[in-house]
Amino acid sequence: MSDGPSSISRRGFTRTLGAAGVAAVATGSLTTSPVAAAEREFRAQGGADRGRRPNLLVILADDLGWADLSSFGSPDIRTPHLDRLAASGVRFTQGYSASAVCSPNRVALYTGRYPARIPGGLPEPIGAATPQNGIPTDHPTLATQVKAAGYDTAMFGKWHGGFLPWFGPLRSGWDEFVGNYSGGLDYFSKYASGPRYDLFDGEEELQDPRYYTDIITERAVEYVGRKHQRPWLLNLNFTTPHWPWEGPGDKAVSDELTARLKAGENGALFHTDGGSLEVYKSMVESLDDSIGRVIGALKRSGQLDNTVVFFASDNGGERFSHQWPLTGHKVDLTEGGIRVPTILSWPKRIRPRQVSHQTVHTLDWHATFLDLAGAAPDPSYPLDGTSLADYLLRDRPVPQRDLFWRMRGQRALRRGDLKYVRQSDGVDRLYDLAVDPSEQANLARKRPGDLSSLRTAWESVNAELLPY
Repeated sequence: MSDGPSSISRRGFTRTLGAAGVAAVATGSLTTSPVAAAEREFRAQGGADRGRRPNLLVILADDLGWADLSSFGSPDIRTPHLDRLAASGVRFTQGYSASAVCSPNRVALYTGRYPARIPGGLPEPIGAATPQNGIPTDHPTLATQVKAAGYDTAMFGKWHGGFLPWFGPLRSGWDEFVGNYSGGLDYFSKYASGPRYDLFDGEEELQDPRYYTDIITERAVEYVGRKHQRPWLLNLNFTTPHWPWEGPGDKAVSDELTARLKAGENGALFHTDGGSLEVYKSMVESLDDSIGRVIGALKRSGQLDNTVVFFASDNGGERFSHQWPLTGHKVDLTEGGIRVPTILSWPKRIRPRQVSHQTVHTLDWHATFLDLAGAAPDPSYPLDGTSLADYLLRDRPVPQRDLFWRMRGQRALRRGDLKYVRQSDGVDRLYDLAVDPSEQANLARKRPGDLSSLRTAWESVNAELLPY
């Protein structure tokens, strides 16, 4: 695998990847990048719209596994809208979240910094409503920084960056918010563990008994269809396919779980006694249909060409996810817990049908969105990611950097193809992901020098962060 600009392939989406295709992608066979040609073509057209900054549509799925989309190798789930989105731009096979659980990754996306730089990044995930558990209202965010550059901002869906009355999207730079504050809620009743009702329009409760995925999709379709006078940032944060396991037709399941929750069974929404592969399939395909509706609204409004559309999962998959060839799942710093399906499209500037094997990270996307929006990061809060704008638009290599993860009792660091991992058993492991994406061959004894170097690098970053 290469981390340079040659890691974008001319191979597109002429067929759905099977398991063998996914395994080949994971090990990184590459061809020459077409990004420079796209830039030359853009200039040859006179730089049309060069001065018009793009809209930013940032879509997160929740607990979607790395291979849960048909374009990433799912054998059963069909996701034609996300597949077309991937075909319109770049599909990243080495995309990573900043954490193996949801709220720390969202803290990283919104602040551009390691989650443990603030107290709100230490809970994994945020569960209790306290004055410490959230993104401080005086901390720069993606929304505050693009607003300063002239953007309108909105968020629909899951916030999970702290609870009222201390925290919330409207207090951190978003102009509009409809969604939930907690980590997960029932798709119909809108009750979260507690139990507490958790569907809000801004900071006021919103009563709407419909399927949650449909509600926030409707809001997003309305938003992108407006007559906007300025560029905009829309964070569209689905809870799909997070538990409870409820598809669009599962209102009866919702009624049962909500009754149990209100009767005092606080863990009812974990739904450990329910769900199936068929229900999970219906949830992911509902997500895909919703994204297709939003993309359709962009197209109808004439904004699609100059909208950057980003899609990823907030962390690795859960119990019904298809992860092959990765090992592990959500809450683990194995590949299955942190490698996520990642797609970027910008029809005006980025050539379609590209496959990139460049390692990319949540923190990089924050820096990239600021760069594309012409927004300057606050120098008092240095970013921990690297902008990918030069890589995507000017065919320049991404500087070599380590990818760092920390969770309570776990640690990981990736450098090139090597990954250092220590899980809760306290054993140091070293893997070569180019040949072993399943993390089965521990090279720690064979390559002690590499192990020591990566461990030292991890400890150096960790020393800068808040302790648990």
